[in-house]
Amino acid sequence: YGETKLMLERALEWYASAYHWSVVALRYFNAAGATEAAGERHQPETHIIPLLLQTAAGERDFFTLYGDDYSTPDGTCVRDYVHVSDIAAAHLLALDAMKTWGMTAYNIGCGQGYSVREVISAVEDVTGKRIPLRFAPRRAGDPAVLCANPAKLKRELGWEPSHSQLNTIIESAWIWKLQHPRATWLPEAEPSERVSDFAVPKL
Repeated sequence: YGETKLMLERALEWYASAYHWSVVALRYFNAAGATEAAGERHQPETHIIPLLLQTAAGERDFFTLYGDDYSTPDGTCVRDYVHVSDIAAAHLLALDAMKTWGMTAYNIGCGQGYSVREVISAVEDVTGKRIPLRFAPRRAGDPAVLCANPAKLKRELGWEPSHSQLNTIIESAWIWKLQHPRATWLPEAEPSERVSDFAVPKL
């Protein structure tokens, strides 16, 4: 998965050099959270925070934790979560910076990792619900730790995350879910009801 992204970046670098393109590659880490206007819904859902919130809401009987024997402080995977609003801000800064031809890349993440158990605990704190767990073996290819180094993004574009504290991310997603119950965990919507991966509730 990671190597395919690197291959695409290399191809874009060649095109930028050959055809004088201006290219910026934005490397997302774990995008999460919601805004007042839009939240997350996938079929099937695979992201940890929506899955945990579905469990907290009683839509799932349990959350499956894949692997608790990693070389991390609590044995579970560590990931870097970044709010969608902070990702959007990085896009705007990158667009403003595309003034000369060439290729550059930025990591969009906070540089701070949280383990699966820490995310579970934060979801329980935000929702006030206990999350029943089922344990399963590690998934093939899952690294123990993935955290961004956003130093270049901060230094060159002045980006700073302002919504990416873990509890803030979870609170925004939980509020959106409670306010839009029909837009989450439903059978696949008709194309007219969808905008990309965001569900648009019927009025």
